[in-house]
Amino acid sequence: MFAKTRIRKHEVGLWFRHGDFKQVLTPGAYRLPWRRLRKDRVEVVDRTQTKFDHKLLEVLVREPALLEKLRVVDLKDDERALVWKDGRLGWVLGPGRHVFWDGPAELEVETFNVNDFAFTHLKIEAILGFRGGANFLDGVRVEAHERVLLFREGGLVSELGPGLHVYWKHAGKITWKSVDLREQVADVAGQEIMTADKVTLRINLVVSYRVAEVRKAVETVADYTQALYREAQLALREAVGGRALDKLLADKDAVGGEVRNALLKRAAEFGVEVLGVGLRDVILPGDMKAILNEVILAQKQAEANLIRRREETAAARSQANTAKLLADNPVLARMKELEALQDVLRGTKATFVLGQGDLLGQVRSLTATEDKPGCVLDELNESNEA
Repeated sequence: MFAKTRIRKHEVGLWFRHGDFKQVLTPGAYRLPWRRLRKDRVEVVDRTQTKFDHKLLEVLVREPALLEKLRVVDLKDDERALVWKDGRLGWVLGPGRHVFWDGPAELEVETFNVNDFAFTHLKIEAILGFRGGANFLDGVRVEAHERVLLFREGGLVSELGPGLHVYWKHAGKITWKSVDLREQVADVAGQEIMTADKVTLRINLVVSYRVAEVRKAVETVADYTQALYREAQLALREAVGGRALDKLLADKDAVGGEVRNALLKRAAEFGVEVLGVGLRDVILPGDMKAILNEVILAQKQAEANLIRRREETAAARSQANTAKLLADNPVLARMKELEALQDVLRGTKATFVLGQGDLLGQVRSLTATEDKPGCVLDELNESNEA
């Protein structure tokens, strides 16, 4: 009686006797006597499962007959490998011995040393998207408006520009710090400062800046934003403390310029360029606000009174000049009287009752004055005759 075993073209038979490897069986049919089944065993392995794993792998890879059919990738602690199967990434391998069947698939193995921790490859996107790639690779994508400083074991390695940068994991402690190169704004808000005349103000300052030297900004100070904020506080206190309230309110731009000049040199020491400084708000205490309003009101009232007196003086001077002109020219004076009479009678219905006698004399008596009776009528007559 025999036990029949068939091995197909894509398979390999592993013949064990008493648990020890005896022989590789190539494709074909094999018969083992039943009496031998207790001591003999045949394992059929599918070579389409490209990666070969076995509990006796360390023993099997030392068999020359089997080794001919295998491809062994033996990686040291500082080595990694990419295994491509038929042009597609199949495995990302770490340290250890990895065994693959040399066929029927076409294999390509790429080996890398992680001491050269920067990783570059033409198919970088495919590698990072591979399900096992994240276990061995790490990357940082740098935008156009930023720079990234790369550190290995605490030491600065390089400054990275825009693009994708990938590194092997477990090649030392690798960290990076991103720095934004765009213009930024720091609000130095709620600063309570006493002026030279002992008035306590609350001032909000705005500082616009950008990072000019990336390495200096990261290596010189722990946090360049906080360093700039602190220096702005000190410069603002010095600028405000040396001015009286009136001067401060009269020229706030001068305070901003003084703070900016003070910040320029200090900020440059840690790689930051100050672009502009301005006082956004100057908040007075409640009682000082009321006093200041009263002062301003008194000033404006004084200005209004001065203007009013000036206009009254001008009007009086004009009236004096008119009176002198009318006194020197009686005819002009009488014409002004006629204009006034015309304005009075405009829009009214006046009725004059005249008695018997000389009509001309009666009209003359209506418009005559004490000094010169009938002068208005005479002037009218003279005017008509003319």
